[in-house]
Amino acid sequence: MPSLKTLRNRINSVKSTQKITSAMKMVAAAKLRRAQAQAESSRPYARRMGEMMAALAAGAAENPNAPALLVGNGKAQTHLLLAITADRGLAGAFSANIGKHVRTQTLALEAQGKTVKIFALGRKGNDYFKRELMDRIAGHKNFVGKKTVEFADAEAIAAQIIAMFRDGGFDVCTLVFNRFHSVMLQKVTETPLIPAATPVANDNPPTETYEIEPDDGTLLDRLLPRNLAVQIYAALLENAAGFYASQMTAMDSATRNAGEMIKKLSLNYNRARQANITKELIEIISGAEAV
Repeated sequence: MPSLKTLRNRINSVKSTQKITSAMKMVAAAKLRRAQAQAESSRPYARRMGEMMAALAAGAAENPNAPALLVGNGKAQTHLLLAITADRGLAGAFSANIGKHVRTQTLALEAQGKTVKIFALGRKGNDYFKRELMDRIAGHKNFVGKKTVEFADAEAIAAQIIAMFRDGGFDVCTLVFNRFHSVMLQKVTETPLIPAATPVANDNPPTETYEIEPDDGTLLDRLLPRNLAVQIYAALLENAAGFYASQMTAMDSATRNAGEMIKKLSLNYNRARQANITKELIEIISGAEAV
């Protein structure tokens, strides 16, 4: 059995850890409220922008002069997976879920004879893909040191993705991220970026009509890159909210586990202390009887 000093040191160490996890839980909870509000406020705009792009893509499917960013380049051989993860850890399986999903999708596409490239947004995802899918990484970016992600960051990423597409780096681009649903639930979600998603058969057909000025080409040249930036920015906000929710849950579990460990160590400490006292009493009594 460990000595009393060893047990005391372990109890103090676990108490210190419990204080840290409890503080991190409160910090994550405070940041979650703001991140959740930002994610929820971005959804209507991003959803409506996506619906408009889907309507335009459905109407331009047969147009040979339609922009490639809208309808694709006619090929689907090379796939780019834009995977968004966290820059920091201590959030359970939040980033690992994205990594595993992307790995599964990569192997499935390669089994079909496709070429897969990965663009990692977030330090944790980049570290995972370096271990598991090193030769598929086409680029990476993280936001270490930034308090919040801004729309300008999403615009820069969108510009890089568009440049890769125009240089023939890929044919299809899919955004993979954790969508925030609740504190306990973040779902891995895929969103087509290039080409734009078209309505499926059971969707209501688009009924909107658009009057475009000065002309559709000029408008789409500005609208399509902005749509990419909007979808990426909305996903980054969802990712931030999901990260803080996952971290808060993980730190709450760690705090409770530390409390249970303290109880067990305290029980062992009291038993060892009582055993030492009993041993000393027996030695004193035995010595007195011997005299």
